[in-house]
Amino acid sequence: MSQAVESRGVTVRVPGKINLELVVGPLREDGFHELATVFHTVGIYDHVTATPAATWSVQVSGQTAEGVPTGADNLALKAAKSLARRYGVEEAAALSIDKNIPVAGGMAGGSADAAAALVACEALWELQVSRDELEPLAARLGSDVPFLLHGGTAIGSGRGERLAPVLARGELHWVLWVSTGSGLSTPEVYAECDRLREAAGEPVPDPAPSGELIAALRTMDTSAVGAALRNDLQEAACSLYPVLEDVLEAGTSLGAQGAIVSGSGPTVAFLVGTQAQAIDLSVGLAARGPAGDIRRATGPVAGAQVVQSVAPAGPPTFTG
Repeated sequence: MSQAVESRGVTVRVPGKINLELVVGPLREDGFHELATVFHTVGIYDHVTATPAATWSVQVSGQTAEGVPTGADNLALKAAKSLARRYGVEEAAALSIDKNIPVAGGMAGGSADAAAALVACEALWELQVSRDELEPLAARLGSDVPFLLHGGTAIGSGRGERLAPVLARGELHWVLWVSTGSGLSTPEVYAECDRLREAAGEPVPDPAPSGELIAALRTMDTSAVGAALRNDLQEAACSLYPVLEDVLEAGTSLGAQGAIVSGSGPTVAFLVGTQAQAIDLSVGLAARGPAGDIRRATGPVAGAQVVQSVAPAGPPTFTG
């Protein structure tokens, strides 16, 4: 290992994701659901810094740090330890997470930090391991982790861990409504989805992505993408957190060209055509309510990326 890396840490920037489409199939024997989803990264970021240390540790700060575990249950810490075991690294790392992605908001903040920890520790330990080689480790950590190694827009199948890139040209403008209250538990939302389906008594077909959305993404036609947004968990999320229905109605009435609960919620993503429209919708949502943290972002963006080396004694400075 070089002296430069021994004396310095590595900082990785990683985005959150939204699901432009989430088709939930039948419950599998392993307890997971078969999925067909279209992942899409947006420019809301966490930063994860890994530095050499005598013992493993993780500390969390930032706008959305509350409620993130700092012990053995932290997914980024699990990721770093799994990488060390896989490649026979005997030294430990201290992880520092600066959180801005909503927690328990359907934007895969924990999975993003796990992806960032894999990338940061791979660089810290100079393992020369590719992103593709990291994917099996990532998949064992969570269904969203492999996608966040790469970012962009991609179709996910299986539990979401099997990926195929989507040819998407240009960018999309989003306004995100983030709950300032408690989040939603992903297992509880899936359980509520199963309950609602059982009550309806309708068969659940095998999932498949829609051709309409894939075609719309090729040209980034905002109105076509907005019309094709779909989330099979949205009804369940609204059932558990009814204010989401008011949020969806408010954004749609204010001119959003598409509206969807992100993943298992409760973050709501509104699609608009331009940055100016995003500003107008942000102002309208803030004035009309329901109360929430309103953010603007564009997508797709790159996945986990090394942005800086940082001396362990000082605060990180970012280059991008």
